[in-house]
Amino acid sequence: MDLQQGTCILLEPEAVDDLAIEGLDSASLSIRQAGADQGQAEVMFQVIGVDHSGDRCWLRRWPLARHGSPVFEISLHQLEARRHHRPSARVGGGEA
Repeated sequence: MDLQQGTCILLEPEAVDDLAIEGLDSASLSIRQAGADQGQAEVMFQVIGVDHSGDRCWLRRWPLARHGSPVFEISLHQLEARRHHRPSARVGGGEA
């Protein structure tokens, strides 16, 4: 998987709800609410950092919530299994 800092990716709300994110629950990320209230089939996340050798990355909801969005860690393997395979765009412009 070729992830870079600043890249945005799409995940299905149900897939994110199924993730075991240490220290965070789906309510604190507002995953279910965002998907249901806005009628979205997917939820966008921004990649904050990537550690390819450690098989992990850090994500946060995008766009940011008014008071910020919590950052959480997820394994790259777990993320790849749940990522929607559509081209994603980099925050601020260019293609990923």
